[in-house]
Amino acid sequence: MATIALTEERTTGSASALRPGPLFVVGMWRSGTSLLYALLNQHSQISLMYEAELPVLKPLFMLRGGKSDWTKRWNFWNSALDRHQIPADEIPDSVKDLPSAVRAVYGQYALRKGATIWGGKSPNYYDSLERLAEEFPQAQFIVIWRDPADICRSILRAAEKDTWFSKRGITHRALFGVERMKQECDRLVSRGVAVHQINYEDLIYRPADLMEGICRFLAIPFEKRMASLEGADRSAIYDGEHHEGVKSEKIAGKKRRPEVLPGALKSKIQRYTSFWRTQYGGAWPPASGDVQGEPVKMPGTLERVRDRLLFLAFRTLDAAVVYVYCFAPLWLLGKYRASKSQNRVASNAQETQPVGSVSTEQVKLNPRHQ
Repeated sequence: MATIALTEERTTGSASALRPGPLFVVGMWRSGTSLLYALLNQHSQISLMYEAELPVLKPLFMLRGGKSDWTKRWNFWNSALDRHQIPADEIPDSVKDLPSAVRAVYGQYALRKGATIWGGKSPNYYDSLERLAEEFPQAQFIVIWRDPADICRSILRAAEKDTWFSKRGITHRALFGVERMKQECDRLVSRGVAVHQINYEDLIYRPADLMEGICRFLAIPFEKRMASLEGADRSAIYDGEHHEGVKSEKIAGKKRRPEVLPGALKSKIQRYTSFWRTQYGGAWPPASGDVQGEPVKMPGTLERVRDRLLFLAFRTLDAAVVYVYCFAPLWLLGKYRASKSQNRVASNAQETQPVGSVSTEQVKLNPRHQ
């Protein structure tokens, strides 16, 4: 895509062509959000940004007008502006808060191809649905669900090549993040927020039917190319072997692979999946084949309390890292990133991948890979 000048005149003159609120595509890591993003952007009226994640950096806008270097910090976070070819110096001065910043950049990105539906996809919104709905009252949401066991399997396989996924506690975040996303999604539905929920299996095996349903939700005509990856623009998607599927020309089904879940983790997932399915009358979450129809012991009260406290601790740490990226001197963050890069190179030379290391190109708090 060619770059677009986000001038004051363009922003005010073209804003009326856009939908009043953004479209957020949310799902846990490794649940198909990247594939869904690529298919959605095949539609002539949809143009979503790929894991730009400006709402994650909300502390940048704690004061009116935001930090003077918010665009630099945002781009430093995950190269969002570079990946989408948006010059930082062309973002209009009218940006005064987070919603106006999101609309200015995400909206103008959509207008680049003449689309009216703007927004973005990111798995890192999984526990921020309510906050997004409050900050963007006219927002619409597409939430994708996948079997928690398969999510964790995919994370562990991705960790073999991408060190971000080998960070401590990533599968714990994923397992209990799915529960948090369900709770927040249900609250949005109860409040009448526009939410469309889909399943990963349908995306893989029935893409045409699924995309037709999404078009009905968005009140736009279905376009056949939405069911295919042929010619899809994936320029903003990070490189990595775990993205080979979405960067191919065909939607591939699941492959038979050796089990990668450690016994203890597999048992925990089975316990919680059975517990949640009991809570939701068997309707949620999508269950593994090895769980369906098989009696499994439920997690006890002590285990549930301990696991939720651990999840809270991990998310508190994640939030602290966000604040560091928002307020620490950029030169210091640059040195930290360079140090991580050197450690990673040295580690690869020894054919080891220490837990918690971060990839050179994509040093950031939360994952984006699907």
